[in-house]
Amino acid sequence: MTSETILANAALVLPGEILRGQVRILDGRIAEIAQGSDLPRGAEDCGGDLLMPGLIELHTDNLERHIEPRPKVDWPHAAAIIAHDAELASVGITTVFDALRVGSVVSNARANYGEYARALADEILGLRTAGALKISHFLHLRAEVCSETLVGELDKFGPEDRIGIVSLMDHTPGERQFRDLTQLRRYVMGKHGISDAEFETHVATQKALSARHGAIHEAAAVSAARRYGAVLASHDDTEVSHVIRSAGHGVQFAEFPTTVEAARACKEHGIKVMMGAPNLIRGGSHSGNVAAADLAEAELLEIISSDYVPSSLLSAALMLGDLWGDLSRGVATVTAAPAEAVGLSDRGKIELDARADLVRVSRVSNAESVRGVWVQGRRVA
Repeated sequence: MTSETILANAALVLPGEILRGQVRILDGRIAEIAQGSDLPRGAEDCGGDLLMPGLIELHTDNLERHIEPRPKVDWPHAAAIIAHDAELASVGITTVFDALRVGSVVSNARANYGEYARALADEILGLRTAGALKISHFLHLRAEVCSETLVGELDKFGPEDRIGIVSLMDHTPGERQFRDLTQLRRYVMGKHGISDAEFETHVATQKALSARHGAIHEAAAVSAARRYGAVLASHDDTEVSHVIRSAGHGVQFAEFPTTVEAARACKEHGIKVMMGAPNLIRGGSHSGNVAAADLAEAELLEIISSDYVPSSLLSAALMLGDLWGDLSRGVATVTAAPAEAVGLSDRGKIELDARADLVRVSRVSNAESVRGVWVQGRRVA
């Protein structure tokens, strides 16, 4: 049976322009885009609200919050995944790459750093196959090179697992995000409640792991990404040398570079820069790294991720639109740009024959309200 929906009298956020008009959806695809404020019979009147492509999230830790809502509380996973999915839909995210760590430290139980990705991936994919999820889910494997088990964990995945991204994670103390050991000490001791002596042991152990396995694990992750057909990402590039190494691996986008120098080097090497929406909204990095707004003003920012606050993705896109004086460009950082970065050519823009993943948004004072969300033409929020 043919299914048709018309969303009319909307401010359409199109590539490069905002246009008052309507979108006709037929069988889950965009069948027509027309200018004007007409209300065809049976159409939903958007009342001048923004109508934009569904938001695309490349990196989110939100699922972890649902699975472990309190320290040491393991919530039933199916319920957690469904709640995570519903939360993302409610804030306009229609495609997500769920970030799962691969690479564990099994010799130190206190590190709380065990294997979980394969089992959780099975649960996510199983719920997707059963039709229990509202939005489109892919996997993002965060390959921790400073670990003991990365190669074996990567081998448990294959091209059939909807892995869209493999990111190279290096959390070696004294490197990248953790190059400031004072910041690392505050973070680790506060999170795990360990003593100074235990922290020093942690640092020594992790450095030894990196020296023993780092190069092998990095090569294994690059190889695995090719085997899965996934895009490769870097994480926390800090120095130009990090970016040069990323470029040599074929990295397509950089997650959260920590310095202006690294972000500029990314642009010079054709690597897209992604920053966190919370950084932009809060006015800076919580860990003392470069501010997203500084990169935006320097024309070095292309993609936004909600990171750990799903609702921040839409807020950040509109903030960037205001900052740049170009709403369409701001919205593109959470729609067209992430879609392009991971090779999803069927979404991220309002154009003919694209997936009808759409979000209706009303701007109220300094906030925004999601008034409707459609995934392949089906209303999900």
